[in-house]
Parts: sequence; structure tokens; C-alpha cells
Amino acid sequence: MINFRAILSLLLLISFFACKTDKPTKSDTKVTSLTYKLTPFSPSQKYPDAKISNMTYKEGKFSFDVGGDLYSLGTQTPDAPQKMCANSGKGQHIHLIVDDKPYAAKYMSSFEHDVADGTHHTLAFLSRSYHESIKTRDAFIAEKIEVKDKSITSRETIDEPMIFYSRPKGTYIGDDTKKVMLDFYLVNGSLSGGKFVTANINGEDHKIEKWQPYYIEGMPMGENTITLSYHEKDGTLVSAPNNPVSRTFSLKADPTPPKE
Repeated sequence: MINFRAILSLLLLISFFACKTDKPTKSDTKVTSLTYKLTPFSPSQKYPDAKISNMTYKEGKFSFDVGGDLYSLGTQTPDAPQKMCANSGKGQHIHLIVDDKPYAAKYMSSFEHDVADGTHHTLAFLSRSYHESIKTRDAFIAEKIEVKDKSITSRETIDEPMIFYSRPKGTYIGDDTKKVMLDFYLVNGSLSGGKFVTANINGEDHKIEKWQPYYIEGMPMGENTITLSYHEKDGTLVSAPNNPVSRTFSLKADPTPPKE
């Protein structure tokens, strides 16, 4: 005679162990680790009254008025040795960004620079010698300009939110590759109210919720690419020109390693 009670007990036992096996345990949970490390930049020399104003572009030459009790172009920022990142031997300078192109570093208030005919979104801001932007109201000029024959023919202040990529840029060699500064500029925007910036580093996303520079560690030698995108609270892109914006740069080992 078939023992239905025994069969039922066996089926219940099999079901119990099957359910227990399917249930994920803490040790089974997959933890995704990040390859690259972002940490806030250390506090920097402040320039509360640094000012750049009166931008002109005529016959291929930009001119600005630059002032401030402490800030001056071409001098070393006092805390540069403590920053442990790339520093310009030429000193403090202007970062000039046209559209989504890499910035041009300019160490004098007047300089030649080629801008193609057409409409452009331009940003000029004052930088420390280690390329960190001064993020104050008077330390930048953001304008939408119309250029014809290397001169501005019309202009207006940019009134829409925009993100401009600044650093990293170019080539980093030796010790400068260990800690690379990430810096960007927000115009008519903030990271309040849930808005955020995503820094995609070689395909890996990092969420940024405070406007400040960051050290990046762990990037490989060779070419690296960072894409910055400015987001609303719900994750959608802020409607703005050149959002997102990308840059590719290189890291190289010290060309003269010590002899063994």
C-alpha cells in the first residue's frame, strides 16, 4: 500500500530546502566596487575679491580687466606645494573655454586666440596656478557671442544653466598621475534641490552632489576619458548646450625612472 503521508512529508521537505537554497544570503549578495576613487579637494587659497570683467574680442585678440587685492596673473598660488597635483610653473591664469572645446590657459589679460565665425558659448574664469577655478560671482564671464572676421559683432549674457568642463586636460607625467584634479564650472546652476553631476570615468559613473574640485585616483596609464553630465533631481539631463561634455587626456609614467 502506498504511504501517502510519507510521500507528502518528503515533498514538503524538498520544497523547504529548495526555498532555503533560493533565498540570497549576505555572503551571496554581489557588491559592486568602484575602480576609481574620488575625494574632495583640500581647502584652497581664497580670493574673495578676485574679478575679471570687460571682455572684448577684436581682430583676433581677447582683452580683460583682472583685479583683486590678493589675486594676480602669473604668480604662484601660495598653497600649490601642498596640493600634490599638476601645477603650472607660469602661475595663475585665465581659463578661456569656447563651446565644448578644451580650455586655453592665458597668463596675461590680453592675448591672441582664434575663434571661428559663428555663434559661440564662451566662459572665461580666473584660475589658481594648479588650475582650480575660483568659484565666485565676479571671477568669471559667461557670454553667448557672435563672431565675424575675428571680432565680436553681438553678445549677450548666458542666462541658461550650463556646465563647462575644465580639468583633467592634456598629458600628466610621473607623480602628477597619482592624484588628478577634476574641476568643472557651473553657470546659472547649482547642485542644490537634488540636482547632481555625473562624472563618467572610463565608463564608471560617479555621482557628484557638491560643486567643488575632486582628486581622482586609480586611473591607468595611457588614454582616459571623462564625461560630465548635469542632471535634474529625477535623473534627466538639464536642458542646456553642451550637456553632456567629454574630454580625453593621457597619463604617462615618469620618463626617467630611477636606476635599480
